[in-house]
Amino acid sequence: MDAKTVRIGGASGFWGDSSVGAPQLVRHGDIDYLVFDYLAELTMSILAAARLRKPELGYATDFVTVTMKTLLGEIAARGIRVVSNAGGMNPHGCAQAIAALAAEQGLTLRIAVVEGDDVMPLLPHLREAGVQDMQKGRPLPEKVVSANAYLGALPIKQALDQAPRSSSPDAAWTAP
Repeated sequence: MDAKTVRIGGASGFWGDSSVGAPQLVRHGDIDYLVFDYLAELTMSILAAARLRKPELGYATDFVTVTMKTLLGEIAARGIRVVSNAGGMNPHGCAQAIAALAAEQGLTLRIAVVEGDDVMPLLPHLREAGVQDMQKGRPLPEKVVSANAYLGALPIKQALDQAPRSSSPDAAWTAP
C-alpha cells in the first residue's frame, strides 16, 4: 500500500473568524484541501432568520462574496478542494452562488452539496414521542425556526468521492 500525504488547511473555526488564514493557506500552504467551519447553534439561528426574511439567503454570504471571490481562481489553479459548511440553512443557494461566481471568473468547478441535516419534518413525531428540551426538560417549543442534526464526516467523504468528474459550473451533486 502506497502512503500518500494529504495536507488539510483549516481556514476558519467559526463565522467571523479571521480572514487571513485562507489566503495564507492557499498561497503558501501546499494544501490539498481547504476547510472552513462556519456553523454553530447561534449561527444556524441567524441564518434561519435571514432565510425567513429572504428565502434565497440562509448561508454565509461573505464566504462567497469575500473569501471565494478573491481566492477561487487560485484555488482552482492549484487543484485545492474546498470543504465548507457555509451553506448553513440553504446549501443549494450557497452552491448556486459559488457556481455563479465561478462562471463570472470563467472557471468550471465541480460543486457538491451535502444535505440531510434538516430535521424540521421530524418535529411532529418527536413531539408525539415526548422528546423534550435536553437542557431544561420542557416540551419542544411550538415555534421552531430550525432543527438540524450533526451528520459527521461520512457524507462529506461521499460528496468528495462521488462529485461528478466533469460537469457544468452550475451542477450540484447531492450526497445522501
